[in-house]
Amino acid sequence: MISITNLSYYLGSRALYENASLHIKPNQKIGLIGLNGTGKSTLLRIIDGEYQPDGGTISKAGDVTIGFLNQDLLSYQTDDSILSVAMQAFARQLALQKQIDEILHQMETNYTDDLVDKLGRAQEEFEGLDGYSVQSKAEEILEGLGFSTDDLQRPLRTFSGGWRMRVMLAKLLLQRPSLLMLDEPTNHLDLPSIKWVEKYIQTYEGAVMVVSHDREFLDNVIDVTVEVANAKLNYYAGNYSFYLEEKALRNEIQKGAFENQQAKIRQTERFIERFKAQATKAKQAQSRVKQLARMERIDDVIDESARVNFKFQFSTQPGRHILHLDDITKAYGHKRILTRADIRLERGDKVALIGANGRGKSTLLRIISGSEPVNEGRRQLGHNVSFSFYAQHQLESLNVDDTLLDELKHANPNKTEGELRGVLGCFLFSNDEVFKKIKVLSGGEKSRVALAKVLLSQANFLLLDEPTNHLDMQSVNILIQALEQYEGTYVVVSHDRYFVSQIANKIWYIENEQIKEYPGTYDEYEEWMANRSPEELQAAAPAKSEKTNKVSENLIGLDARKEWQQALKKANQQAEEAEAKIGQLETRKKQLETELADPKTYGTNGALQTRQADYQRLTSELGTLQQQWEEAMLEAEELEGKLKG
Repeated sequence: MISITNLSYYLGSRALYENASLHIKPNQKIGLIGLNGTGKSTLLRIIDGEYQPDGGTISKAGDVTIGFLNQDLLSYQTDDSILSVAMQAFARQLALQKQIDEILHQMETNYTDDLVDKLGRAQEEFEGLDGYSVQSKAEEILEGLGFSTDDLQRPLRTFSGGWRMRVMLAKLLLQRPSLLMLDEPTNHLDLPSIKWVEKYIQTYEGAVMVVSHDREFLDNVIDVTVEVANAKLNYYAGNYSFYLEEKALRNEIQKGAFENQQAKIRQTERFIERFKAQATKAKQAQSRVKQLARMERIDDVIDESARVNFKFQFSTQPGRHILHLDDITKAYGHKRILTRADIRLERGDKVALIGANGRGKSTLLRIISGSEPVNEGRRQLGHNVSFSFYAQHQLESLNVDDTLLDELKHANPNKTEGELRGVLGCFLFSNDEVFKKIKVLSGGEKSRVALAKVLLSQANFLLLDEPTNHLDMQSVNILIQALEQYEGTYVVVSHDRYFVSQIANKIWYIENEQIKEYPGTYDEYEEWMANRSPEELQAAAPAKSEKTNKVSENLIGLDARKEWQQALKKANQQAEEAEAKIGQLETRKKQLETELADPKTYGTNGALQTRQADYQRLTSELGTLQQQWEEAMLEAEELEGKLKG
């Protein structure tokens, strides 16, 4: 279907790909994996035609169509409803529907055989393309991705970036391309939506290539793993778990071959050194020199499994009871989240809070932290409890003028520079990168710094909201190791099932406006949920007490909601303005790059210095604007979450 042969692609002098090859067959489900920066997303863009390779060929069958879900789609906005945007996938059916409507309108005043013939042909093609069911298909997929029926007629512009990405995913799924390419799709999905997409991909008739850090997702949807490493595409004929086993075996074989070759090289070098000066052996020694020069060297195995090498310390040891929420009621207008809910947290509890978006998980974390007021009830922290809270909006607390090293020193002054460098290395910041300013980091890099700060804090209680969203698999494993070593208590919101299965000894979920607890691991919880009978599910619904029934439906009122809506509108406007300015500055930057590459510039007195100064100024302004855009988008995401509950 698609053949990639001897692909080469360079970023400056660094080879992302060098003589790399891959064949994509119809119906294959491929997982593209590798460390951050190895070029996974770049490969998808090369296949899509956005980037041109520096060498090699990409051959596609004539009837191949490609659908590409990438992070750039976050910025797409329109006043059309999300149902209309998703139905753009049915361009031909919509065109035929418009044509049929126009013909019927003409026939009201001009009934001719020619119009009847046109109508018949259009209706026949429309029926052949299953045109009468396209709207129901679009509604089914949108609702499968977590949208309510009421959401379908809302303008796309009113949704945050993550929800807009879901709409674009729905559109791609409806187009059913020959090759569906998905770049980190699970970042924007909750657990029920991830499971829905898994089932959809499993039965998808085309080929799929997906970049993801979600191990469980990869295991459930792919049958081929392609690892990007050492500028090559390494093929493994199985899912991610198979890849781990097969790679360990390959590494063992390669390690043995490397060590054998090194022993042979040392032996040969000793022979050359011993006999090169002897006339009777000089010819043999020279032959061995040529043999070494011709030898194809085997690379040593690179250990990619970073380890956490620091110890967590508490400033104070807490008492047995960490937290008690008593009779908590929380609602946004008519949307009730919790009603007379109770939960207790004991020292040493490792809790994963799971469930669909809109159920109130992030709201509950904010209630626990004390940053979200409740309508009724009491929040009580235990003796000597000190907590640290990680969420996307916490990125604003980073000091943009600090270096990465300084920022971590503030979190834990007792750690040595070597220990802090070790922590930063775990989160993919190495060598001189530790001296970067916070203000030049991308949103994902800032997330990693903020997460490192939380882990380094001397808090004995951690609250982590979607901590794995911007981490690759290596960093997720580091976080798992860190939390396994952490002797305190934590509550984590995450949709990454593998991550949750490794770090939790209790599961919390919100059901019927109550906080429910399962006293076991995630795997045990999944098995228990699968075995619940309809009668048990019905019995799980709490009876409404008289006290509960008297709770006002409008506990907060509309004022707070209006404030959030106004703030969301302002954040979206700020993001749009920043995006427009970024486009203008990028255009000017490209012009300057062209001028700086022109030899005439160097011959004009003062022109070079002026353009270089302009170029540096533009680069700085672009960095500031991109940061403003990211902050506005993060704020919009947070507000959208509040409005949706």
